[in-house]
Amino acid sequence: MITTPVTAELIRGAVELEPTALGLMPHRLPAWARAQGNDPQLSMAESQPSGVRVVFRTRAAVIELVTAPTKLVYRGAPPRPQGVYDLYVDGVLAGQQSVTGGTTVTIDLATGVTEAEPGEPGRARFEGLSPTLKTVEIWLPFNEKTEVVELRTDEPIEPAPAVDRPRWLHHGSSISHGSNTASPSTTWPAIAATRAGLELTNLGLSGSALLDPFTARTMRDLPADMISVKIGINVVNADLMRLRAFGPAVHGFLDTLREGHPTTPLLVVSPILCPIHEDTPGPGAFDPAALAEGRVSFVATGDPAERAAGKLTLTVIRAELARVVAERAETDPHLSYLDGLELYGEADFAAHPLPDQLHPDAATHRLIGERFAQKAFPLLGHLTS
Repeated sequence: MITTPVTAELIRGAVELEPTALGLMPHRLPAWARAQGNDPQLSMAESQPSGVRVVFRTRAAVIELVTAPTKLVYRGAPPRPQGVYDLYVDGVLAGQQSVTGGTTVTIDLATGVTEAEPGEPGRARFEGLSPTLKTVEIWLPFNEKTEVVELRTDEPIEPAPAVDRPRWLHHGSSISHGSNTASPSTTWPAIAATRAGLELTNLGLSGSALLDPFTARTMRDLPADMISVKIGINVVNADLMRLRAFGPAVHGFLDTLREGHPTTPLLVVSPILCPIHEDTPGPGAFDPAALAEGRVSFVATGDPAERAAGKLTLTVIRAELARVVAERAETDPHLSYLDGLELYGEADFAAHPLPDQLHPDAATHRLIGERFAQKAFPLLGHLTS
């Protein structure tokens, strides 16, 4: 087997690569932004490489990717699914593996105490591949922080040709990040990008789509041929702000994007249906009754009467986003709006309920991704077949 260090020219979809003692750590926010967002949830989310791929050309029939994952265990909750590595050969799914080993971080939901147990790197091994020259993409797990160590192959590898397709930059919540889907290539943004033939940079940040200025500045400085921002659910379930602050914060976020992308097609997407928060403000919380039964589910703990005092619900946010975008579109012809209920609404909830009352399952990720490709990309000036 030939050992090849994983270098920046082999990784796509990351915003920054941090050298470590073992190899490279993909990040989805740069170091300066991470320093400004000193929040454990954000730190976890941005270091989980949703949308990040290792890409190369080779004739190898056997491929091993060595990584050091960080796996999360929540004491008092059911075990989390193992991270999955999706192998694509010339655009076709050719294998799936998980990696054992790495660091295990245990979080006590009752006390918030965190314990880390280090471990050795592991490997995802794929064999029986055609010995012909091919383009290989290995999608890294969306739900495990991952240090990429090295590639081992039975034939040499070379970097794949430079990307020759439009670049789509997307920001959203845990739903965009991938929560509750089956594998990294089946998050709804990955499905939409694949269907539309786009190069994806996914800044879906679980629990952290909060209109942070450093996220806007990160997006401002990244290359993009089209941009989408999906705003709302995290603002509600974090109970982060009131209506008075929300509208100006949206304006500020969009102003920053326009500093770097003055005419790039830009789409604002409101939240998909989430019945627990449609008319009930946050904060959201784990449902203790579900945890007692060995399930994870969420509840809204706010009082609907507090809407009169400016507390946010999804219904309020959709109306405010539509208003802001309509006002700005009068002088910004490249800005558009998509109601998230067109991606997943009441009829969809009846047919495909949210398993934990908050996140879609794998089948619903596919539904949302296909609808996004159909409805959103034409608004961004990109037609799909």
